[in-house]
Amino acid sequence: MNTEVFGDPISCYSRTDALRDGVLIEADPRICKEAGIRWPVAISDHLWGYIEPDNLDSMPGQSVNGRLWDLVWMFSQVVRRQNGSSDRITYGVIFQVKTGKTRTRSETVKVVAVCGPGDDGEPVITLMLPGDE
Repeated sequence: MNTEVFGDPISCYSRTDALRDGVLIEADPRICKEAGIRWPVAISDHLWGYIEPDNLDSMPGQSVNGRLWDLVWMFSQVVRRQNGSSDRITYGVIFQVKTGKTRTRSETVKVVAVCGPGDDGEPVITLMLPGDE
């Protein structure tokens, strides 16, 4: 950062701060590794609402780990097709959502994935909904 022109930063909000505050949720590294992802993955709290909705226990066959797997597996497949040509991609994931007491429906959720530097310059991945930036 050029402090001669802009001066010292007024405030900095780091990835560590966002993880601590719950704005970002760390994805289970074991599930990410299984999906072929080597770098740390964090998920925005808004997108996490699809991974662990309040009514998940009333949706048979659905689990946090299974829904997380779907999210990161789809990401890994899109990245393989892109062949590393961009630091930002958009893709869709289909989640079951509860629409009533006993009814569910499939909803395609648009996900934005960004690969960038972490707090210490290391590569990290952030998965979020459009507008979460």
